[in-house]
Amino acid sequence: MSRDRVLEAALRLADAHGLEAVTMRGLARSLGVEPMSLYHYAASRDEIVGAMVDRVVEQIELPPPGASWREGIRACAVSAYQVLRQHPWACNLLMAGPRVSEPRLRLIDVLLERLESAELPPQLGDLAYHAIDSHILGFTLWESGYTRGLPPMSGADLEAFMRRIQLERYPHLQAHAAWHATSRGEVRSDEFEFKLDLILDGIERLRAAANVGTSEAPGG
Repeated sequence: MSRDRVLEAALRLADAHGLEAVTMRGLARSLGVEPMSLYHYAASRDEIVGAMVDRVVEQIELPPPGASWREGIRACAVSAYQVLRQHPWACNLLMAGPRVSEPRLRLIDVLLERLESAELPPQLGDLAYHAIDSHILGFTLWESGYTRGLPPMSGADLEAFMRRIQLERYPHLQAHAAWHATSRGEVRSDEFEFKLDLILDGIERLRAAANVGTSEAPGG
């Protein structure tokens, strides 16, 4: 037994069955030990959960040295998404207070530094950071929700479902559903990056407009 082994077992439980499965009793059972023995490695379940979140965030790759602001943020955001989609239960915890861990603070600070290097006006930098952060967390939660809420259906099951909700009454939605049916309803692997690039394109456009406005200002 070790703290690392306890945390790894807790991560496996949460990934397989959700965060609610991580109880002291359930965790002890998965490790083949008595619940009281876990208190040698953590004072409470909350401490274990906090350490789990830290371990998830530490897996996220920070912007590579020498990368431009856009390349650095994009690489970090894609890494964050790839990590969090393996541990979607962590998203809500990253948004919850009052506990904000050192790994989370370091990640926020690095993203803000990259945006600062783009020489964005303060208000635009604030909006840009929150747009990126909400896309990372929000898209992961959205994807996870659809994965859990819409299990794979056979052709017959899907047809029965469409009849039950009278999908023919909504022709545009029907066409959209038909397209998803042909793609087997899967989230495309590039969908996160497609939307991320829309955000980064928007930041770049607003950045350029702000720089033009500054250069054209009297005395600029």
